[in-house]
Amino acid sequence: MPEFRILIAEDEPHLREVLGLQLMAAGFEVIEARDGQAALELANQHLPDLVLLDVMMPHLDGFEVCRRLRAAFQTRHIPIILLTAKNEMDDRLEGLRGGANDYVTKPWEARELLQRVRNVLEWSRQQRSANPLTGLPGNLTIHAEVERRLAAEEPFALVAIDIDSFKAFNDHYGYARGDEAIRLMARILVEGVQTRGTAGDFVGHIGGDDFILVTETSSAEAVAEHVRHEFDRLTPDLYDAEDRAHGHIEVLNRRHVLDRFPLMSVTIALVRTDRHPVSHRAELNDMAQELKELGKGIAGSVVITERRTRPDGEAESPRQVA
Repeated sequence: MPEFRILIAEDEPHLREVLGLQLMAAGFEVIEARDGQAALELANQHLPDLVLLDVMMPHLDGFEVCRRLRAAFQTRHIPIILLTAKNEMDDRLEGLRGGANDYVTKPWEARELLQRVRNVLEWSRQQRSANPLTGLPGNLTIHAEVERRLAAEEPFALVAIDIDSFKAFNDHYGYARGDEAIRLMARILVEGVQTRGTAGDFVGHIGGDDFILVTETSSAEAVAEHVRHEFDRLTPDLYDAEDRAHGHIEVLNRRHVLDRFPLMSVTIALVRTDRHPVSHRAELNDMAQELKELGKGIAGSVVITERRTRPDGEAESPRQVA
């Protein structure tokens, strides 16, 4: 079975066939699109490991397809190689500014093209290796995303997610079942931004049971509530029927005494920069951490927002959304 899936977007049938044959002969699985619109639809449907994208296509040209793939969370991390007959510097720069990873001009030499494909795929695999369990961006990418948002000086919401009672679950059922819980949370977060968020949303995995989500202020509470609801709905299925019926598990605590731990819940801390201007990432992280600590003092899953400032200048208490 091929290890990598490549989407070819090329409107000229003969070139598309040649590309497909060369890639399949090299051991790749190939999906073909005849125009830019079809390329977008197939990329979202199949999530290929790489997109080989012709620039001159009907409906949407390659530059626009590249920009749209980069703008959406689900596809922004798919590497892109632009393929075109144009060889002018301005065209190369436009493609690279739009987010392309590499640029190949027609007519191409098969060995060079295949080597560039392998190089980009290897780079992509190394990028993903930061969080092999979930495939989500890790700390370096999370920091870069937050810094980029702060530098843009446009309001956004940072959502910090922490699974409660995860260690007890992991100790009781073992690492394999614990990994399943982490992957479940990752899927819920991605589904949350896809169904309740916006195209530019970001989801990252700090490590362990800690995640970060960055979204628009207008959709933040809807995304957070979706995550809370879906986690509470799906998590019980991770437990054995007897433990699920009891509503707890029994695990040795830090004093090596058998203790009861509730089923896992989630604490979600939501910080909006339009309510409290933030100029530094550390300040934003401190606010999120403070809210998480407050949220963990509340039983069950909770979404808790930052302190608001009243017109009289005094701060209100944190607000529990759910």
